[in-house]
Amino acid sequence: MKVKNDKLVIIGENFNATRKIKTASARVLQDGDKWYVTYTNLNGSQGRLDVTSTIPEDPNQQRVFAIPHIAEACRQKDMDYIVWAIKSQEAAGAHIIDLCVDEMSVYPEERFEWMRWLVKTAQSITSTVVAIDSSDSNTIYAGLDAHDGSISRPAINSFNLEDGRQVLVDMARDKNAILFANASGNRGMPQDAEQRINNLEECMQMMDEGNIPIEDRFLDPLVFPIGAGPDFGNHYLDAVRVMRERYPKVHIFGGHSNVSFGLPQRKILNHAFVVLAIQAGCDALMIDPIMNPVKPFDDFRFAANSLTAKDEYSVKYLQYIRSLSPRPARPSRKPSAAA
Repeated sequence: MKVKNDKLVIIGENFNATRKIKTASARVLQDGDKWYVTYTNLNGSQGRLDVTSTIPEDPNQQRVFAIPHIAEACRQKDMDYIVWAIKSQEAAGAHIIDLCVDEMSVYPEERFEWMRWLVKTAQSITSTVVAIDSSDSNTIYAGLDAHDGSISRPAINSFNLEDGRQVLVDMARDKNAILFANASGNRGMPQDAEQRINNLEECMQMMDEGNIPIEDRFLDPLVFPIGAGPDFGNHYLDAVRVMRERYPKVHIFGGHSNVSFGLPQRKILNHAFVVLAIQAGCDALMIDPIMNPVKPFDDFRFAANSLTAKDEYSVKYLQYIRSLSPRPARPSRKPSAAA
């Protein structure tokens, strides 16, 4: 996947049924016995998603409740909110929109139907690449089956060494899909940088055998919350450095906002961690591009590459700076006196 001027590839993480918003958020409005999640459309108009049915009756629970707003918008098929959730990420710089419905139902057949519906709905809203994301390979297959390749290419999130996930390599080849691969092993999550590297090496070998083009591979060494383990950030960053050195042309990313889970002022931590990840070698980010705007990260990457001679003579930096300046409009020609 090629992005203009070699900017970072941004994977918008916000359209996921697991996404929740606290009732204490400024976006949550209580109006009498009704509860709403508010939002501002791209045209500046104000919208409301009625989430009353999700709110517990106990006031003590209400104060700490997290509203599953994406899942609720899907259940209501509230197209205004769904369009906003997708288009706002696109407007903020997302090149890929991640779609996940795993929490919509515990029943596989229902998840399949939700994924088919969501893929078709998303493609009616945007021509941006959509990533079909599920912990269940059959749910991914259902999404691929519903996907219209004439609108955009699909992406698969994600293949790993767990039993049953290897079939996604063949799916990616058959459907001309971009393929994400994460560092999960066949015996569970990686414990350190070395396990991440070894697991991703095996994934790379399987993608070699499956003839997946190198530019269509996105490697995810897996970001874990530092609140659960102080070295988790370093494990990820060390794995990124090694994989970037071994595979200069592959895309490397992670769910970077996971690093701050459970800690206050997450935006501060997320921003710092993304900068560290770019320094380590990430050329793609899976983030909330609205909470953490993309341009400062692109600015940093082009400037850092120029300053450290990765971008010799600042060629790409200069191209990037020129792309930020709108071209002056050509003056209109005045008719000649003879006309």
